[in-house]
This record gives sequence, structure tokens and C-alpha cells, in this order.
Amino acid sequence: MFNTILFPTDQTRESRHAFDLVVDVVKKYQAKLIVLSVVTPEEAESKLPAAEQFLTKIQQSLQELGITAQTKIEQGIPAFAICDVADDLNANLIVMGSKGESLLDDEQQDSVSQKVLNLSPCPVLVVP
Repeated sequence: MFNTILFPTDQTRESRHAFDLVVDVVKKYQAKLIVLSVVTPEEAESKLPAAEQFLTKIQQSLQELGITAQTKIEQGIPAFAICDVADDLNANLIVMGSKGESLLDDEQQDSVSQKVLNLSPCPVLVVP
């Protein structure tokens, strides 16, 4: 059912909760896992090294759990970049936290996860 799972993540609490769930789903379906970090073009210079370190840390944690994962960093508007990557990879599922670090104010802007739900080319599992 789920052959390719995209896990867009950042360093929020919600992403850490999603990590546990994505591990279970990947193991259950023996799916290919791609872990994605998105940085905005304005933040690329300052946040790119931290994003690379973060993805390396996640990849090592997954290896300890017996999961081989690819990592990917994209520059762009998070929701659009996530959906573009999902489409390019023919992902069957996106698993993500309900809020990301780019969220400014719930009343002023839709969350990234809400935008992904509206734009995604595949099912999205949002973890609170």
C-alpha cells in the first residue's frame, strides 16, 4: 500500500512525535523512506549547515532502528517544496508533524501541514 513515504521534518516537538509514527509505518509496510528538510531561500545560508547536521542525526537514529533512509534538503516555501518532492518521488504517503518551526501565528497564516493537506498529490498523515 505505501511503498514510498516522505517525512518532512524540523526540530519541533510535533516532528519528534511524527518520527515515532513514521518508524512504525515504514516497518509495517517495508517502505522506502525519504527524510526531507526545507529551508527558505532567505534562510538558506544560515540554516543549511544546521539542516544537514539534523538530517544526518535523524538518519543515524533510523539506522539504529534498522531503517535505511534517504535524506534530502530543498530550498523553497515549505508546503510547496514538500508537495513538489512528494510528486517527484511518487510518494504514497507524507507523514509530518502538525506544526513546523516556520509557523508564525495560527490566526495570521495557515500551518504548513494545513497547506500540505490541501496541495498534496498523496495521502497525508498529520501527527499532533
